[in-house]
Parts: sequence; C-alpha cells; structure tokens
Amino acid sequence: MKNKGLFSVAIAIAVGTLILLGYFADRPLLVALRVTFVQWAILLTALAVFIGVINLMVVHMSRLGQKKGGISSMALLLGLLFSLGIGLVFGPQHPFSQALFDAVVLPGEASLLAVLSISLLYAAIRLLHRRTDLISLIFVATLVLVLLGFVPMPFGEIPVLGDFLRPYITQVLAAAGARGILLGVALGTLTTGLRILMGVDRPYGGR
Repeated sequence: MKNKGLFSVAIAIAVGTLILLGYFADRPLLVALRVTFVQWAILLTALAVFIGVINLMVVHMSRLGQKKGGISSMALLLGLLFSLGIGLVFGPQHPFSQALFDAVVLPGEASLLAVLSISLLYAAIRLLHRRTDLISLIFVATLVLVLLGFVPMPFGEIPVLGDFLRPYITQVLAAAGARGILLGVALGTLTTGLRILMGVDRPYGGR
C-alpha cells in the first residue's frame, strides 16, 4: 500500500509539472503533452458527470413507488429524459430547443430571482430587528436602492436611481467585490496546486 501511495504521488506530481511547464515553455513536446493531459481531464470530467446523471436516475427511480416524493421524482425523470431526447434529436441550437429553453428555463430562473429578492428583503428586516449598526444600515440601504432601480415603476424609471446609483452599485462596487472573490479563489487554487505538486497535500492518496 505504501508503494502504491508513492506511485500515485509520483504520477500526480509528474503530470502536474508537465502541464505547468506546457503553459510557460514554448516547446512543441510540452505543449502537445499539456493539450493531451487537459483533454484527458475533460473526458474524465464528462464521464464523472455522466455517472452522476446515471446515479441521479437510479436514486429517483427507487423512489417512484414511495408516497412521499414519488411524484417529484417522476417529474424529474420525465423532464430529464424529455430534454435529453430533444437535445439528441434536434441539437441544442435548433429553434425548437431554443423555444423550449425560453419557455421553461428562463421563467424558472426569473422565479428564482424573484424568490431571491423576497429572501433578501426578509433577511434585511430580520437583520434590522437583531442589530442596527452601520453595516446593517448600509446593507439595507444598498438592497433598497438596487431593488428600486430594477423594479419597474408605474410612473416610469427614477432618474438618478436608475441612471446613476443602480449601475454604479451593480457594475462598480459589486463587480469590484466579485473580482476580489475571484482573485482569492485563484490564489487559493494556485496554493493548493503548488502544495499538491510538492507532495504536501495528497488528496489522490486518501490523505
């Protein structure tokens, strides 16, 4: 078992190092190895997604005979098979597939966004009940300004709020926060990758 663990560590470090060198060294062999390994990783990811879908179908098929959740499982399986059949027969770019997407997925996403708005408003009210410090007031004020800027008003769009404040909050402040989060994720991913390459972390060896 110890030799097997060392073999897994050696393979992982070697493959990771070759892929990393393929991005920095302009050598045909390294670039070809990098592309090959990345394509293998994509194939393994697709296989993992396929196995996950099969597992999802098996789990929900076992629940069809149950009184609790049987109807929901049947609806999920029928929707999965129907969308899969449409995608295989017509393709994702066919007008019928696009119309089905616009008729089902877009209203579902709009409903989820509506539920998110109500949830944020409810969270803001509960936050004000628990504490009324500066951070809570900033959160509630930002939420109200963004909601008022997005919600259509019967008398038309509010001039300053719709033209300046809402775009500034969503495109400048929120975008800066999102970029900071992405930079943190990138640095964390880089650190984790370096630790795996150096053999400090061994997730592939069960440790």
